Amino acid sequence: MQEYSLQPGDTVYARQAIINDGSVPGLEQNALLAVAGTRGVVIDIGHFEVQPRLKVLQVRFENADGSLGPGVGCWPYEVEWREPR
Repeated sequence: MQEYSLQPGDTVYARQAIINDGSVPGLEQNALLAVAGTRGVVIDIGHFEVQPRLKVLQVRFENADGSLGPGVGCWPYEVEWREPR
């Protein structure tokens, strides 16, 4: 199976609950940022400085009112590019 190459602007969906690990300022550590299946948009793609081959995605997930939440760093395995069934 070919891996889909995500780009900024792509829609993604949380594969699992996304929890603040303390890296999102202004929110409590362990705050729920997105439940599994929440739609989001890729804002940027970077890499893990210590291991440059590891991609990190910055994603903004939708809030209950449809607005976008803060940018969240996610590993590619934490999101799915296809809408969950």
